[in-house]
Amino acid sequence: MSAATSARAAFIAPNDETAEAAVIVESFLVASMVPDPETAARYISPELAITFTGGRKYSHPRETTAFNAGRYKWVKKQMQRTDVVAGHGETIVYNLGTLYGEWPDGTPFEGNRYVDRFVVRGGKIVQMDVWNDSAERILTGKGIVA
Repeated sequence: MSAATSARAAFIAPNDETAEAAVIVESFLVASMVPDPETAARYISPELAITFTGGRKYSHPRETTAFNAGRYKWVKKQMQRTDVVAGHGETIVYNLGTLYGEWPDGTPFEGNRYVDRFVVRGGKIVQMDVWNDSAERILTGKGIVA
């Protein structure tokens, strides 16, 4: 075995568990957009760790719903793709797309890029990491170029 071959990780093929993880994440996101944090909670582990934009830490969908209620008048996701990565005992799911909605002052927006990364174990979401361009758009809207 060459050094290059031994340095490679073992390939794990997609399977029923990885397909189920994608459905779990998309179902969670749909419920979150209603917003219906209690239905979204059906898809989470009690040990859920959420890191939202700006490094904000949460442990339940009702907390992220409350955060979004302060940042947006309303917000929805235009989901464009879901990528699934099979792992040992867990599945990583990326959901990418754009946000659309209204800022608190009623100004509409669209095309706000987002990436959500999830770790799914045992059929439940145990970790969620969220990134989007909202802060950049807020700064730009206030005439701040950073």
